[in-house]
Amino acid sequence: MKKVVLLAFVFIAFLACTSQKQIANSEETGKTVVVENEDSTEYELIVFDPAYETFLQTQPYPKWYYSNDYYQYWNYQYVIEWNYRYTNPEVYGDFYENMIDYDLNVDYGLDLNYRLYQYFQFIEKQYGIVLIPRKGNYINARSNAVTPVAPVTQLPVVSDK
Repeated sequence: MKKVVLLAFVFIAFLACTSQKQIANSEETGKTVVVENEDSTEYELIVFDPAYETFLQTQPYPKWYYSNDYYQYWNYQYVIEWNYRYTNPEVYGDFYENMIDYDLNVDYGLDLNYRLYQYFQFIEKQYGIVLIPRKGNYINARSNAVTPVAPVTQLPVVSDK
């Protein structure tokens, strides 16, 4: 199944174009979002899983529901864990085929940060891979071992006296 799904992230930097502040229409390209900032650098997120676009369209909240800082914070946390797993294939397998180059000091824009954040949510929901345990998710992300949810109560000790 892992061979069927080809996951790739490509952040293309240093592609100087024009200095327009325009976002490419994601409906025209389908899977590519191009964001042009003041410095005329383009960043691109490419996801090769066709189910991702469907997942993205079915999200109940619009991208501006959370702030860009919120998306940046969580993307940075997810990228750290993703890259850690990428560098340890003997432990986590070959699912993590590419390293993600994400710099917290670069403003990728709301659109790209939203799509990257939703990609991590997609991986969690579609494949059951929890990178960071959050919101009632009680799976240990490093070992994928389930930890107890409810506290263990002690049973009364019965003596045979």
